[in-house]
Amino acid sequence: MPNIKLAVLLTGSGTTLQNLLDKRDAGKLDADVAAVVSSRADAYGLVRASKRGIPTVVIERGKYVLPEDFSDAIFEAIAPYKPDLVCLAGFMSMLQIGPAYVNQVINIHPSLLPAFGGKGFYGNKVHASVLATGCKLTGCTAHFVDNEYDHGPIIAQKAVPVVSGDTVETLAARVQEAEREIFPEAIQLFALGRLKVENRLVTVRPIDE
Repeated sequence: MPNIKLAVLLTGSGTTLQNLLDKRDAGKLDADVAAVVSSRADAYGLVRASKRGIPTVVIERGKYVLPEDFSDAIFEAIAPYKPDLVCLAGFMSMLQIGPAYVNQVINIHPSLLPAFGGKGFYGNKVHASVLATGCKLTGCTAHFVDNEYDHGPIIAQKAVPVVSGDTVETLAARVQEAEREIFPEAIQLFALGRLKVENRLVTVRPIDE
């Protein structure tokens, strides 16, 4: 079976993109990155993509008044590449999902959703909130994207302990390590056709089904 094609959306350094490329190179991900779209022209993720010969597009959020217009521009840009799955890899803008892409856009979030999710909860803000509330357990969530912040059907989660003396930086490092595991794993399940979404619940089909 041929590899699926990914469109990767990012805003910053592109470490999640690099992780996906590394997993693909290691034979652990049956997916090729067909295109990379950045919402910032200075994102280092664009450099990572260019070094691998991956087509890149810059669509800056600030040039669009309405999120719908911004989202339309992104989906128009990736349409020629015919991606099977769109991956939000540190993409820091709200994306409106049209009917053609329902359950075909995936994100990784640095908490165990629905805890510490929603508008304003991203990056180190999540970890700071976890520490401030005294949580003993956090983690990350791979989920399909819908038209609400951090709300789509959950594909996979991995728990990460909060330990005494943790700082935002030490906690973020452990959560990011977990993200590097479950995001490509979730994409691989999609690539193998093993994900079934019904009534917002995601089930994983057995290998021999």
